[in-house]
Amino acid sequence: MTFPPDDAPYARLTPHRMLDALAAAGLPVTGGLMQLNSYENRVVQAALEDGAAVVAKFYRPHRWSDAQILEEHAFARELEADDLPVAAPIALDASGEAAGLSLSGDPPTLGHWALAAEGEDEAGAPPASYRFAVAPRRAGRAPELESQDTLAWIGRLLGRMHNVGARRAFVVRRTLDCDSYGTQARRRIEESGLLTPAQSSAWLTVSGHAIEAARRSFDDACMGPAIQDLWMLLSGGREAMQVQLSHVLNGYRAFMDFNPAELGLVEALRTLRMIHHSAWIADRWNDPAFPAAFPWFGTPAYWDQQTGQLREQLEHMALPALACW
Repeated sequence: MTFPPDDAPYARLTPHRMLDALAAAGLPVTGGLMQLNSYENRVVQAALEDGAAVVAKFYRPHRWSDAQILEEHAFARELEADDLPVAAPIALDASGEAAGLSLSGDPPTLGHWALAAEGEDEAGAPPASYRFAVAPRRAGRAPELESQDTLAWIGRLLGRMHNVGARRAFVVRRTLDCDSYGTQARRRIEESGLLTPAQSSAWLTVSGHAIEAARRSFDDACMGPAIQDLWMLLSGGREAMQVQLSHVLNGYRAFMDFNPAELGLVEALRTLRMIHHSAWIADRWNDPAFPAAFPWFGTPAYWDQQTGQLREQLEHMALPALACW
């Protein structure tokens, strides 16, 4: 049996292998393991001998480079050092001699767990290596986004995060732009074979127009505009979103300046997110977890709905930006 790297990326990552990786990295695991919700990666909660627990993320192969992951880890640890409520990756134990384990980072926060074929079922299977990181378990709850105080608190939190992020630019992380989230995503969908013939022409035409309209909004935007972390807190009609935005920005501006020109990016970002989300599912359709989680994807009704929503986005992008006061 063989396991193509993109078709069944987690076929060999069994629970006992996850535990082996964590034990090799110096964590006193008990054998208690609980899978947590995640489509993109494999995320588990592992019980420790002292009664505590950690959360381990096993990264989807081929999605990020080591350098990109480690840059994210360094930022999370910087946020933690500034007393922000984040669960930053912990330093793994590099003192052991466990076969198959190597660590990266300073401190070492990224583990590489190499697997060898074991038994008849895996005869001929290619070598596999899974990268993982571990963070302490943190309790949390869904925010009450209807509350003005909650929106202001989230605004303050994001302002503090952006304040830390403004100290230095990311070097290797991806860029949010119209090409990667729009044009390239659209092309991957077109080539995926998942566009139904009857809906293909309409979706391709409307999505092309939507990307061009988004590109006009992005002319003066830089990598990672601040509004990207704010707009998804907004819901409802334009009047409701403007009220919500005012509370978010009241909190945000306590720690960070905000450029009102970025408000013109809200509908463009929403448009790119819609196209990119469809491409994200299409890219992973051979992973058995995705057809089970998104059974409606690729149906005529799905593409008709997406085409209609993109037409609405073209209308929204033609309207003046949300007000900022």
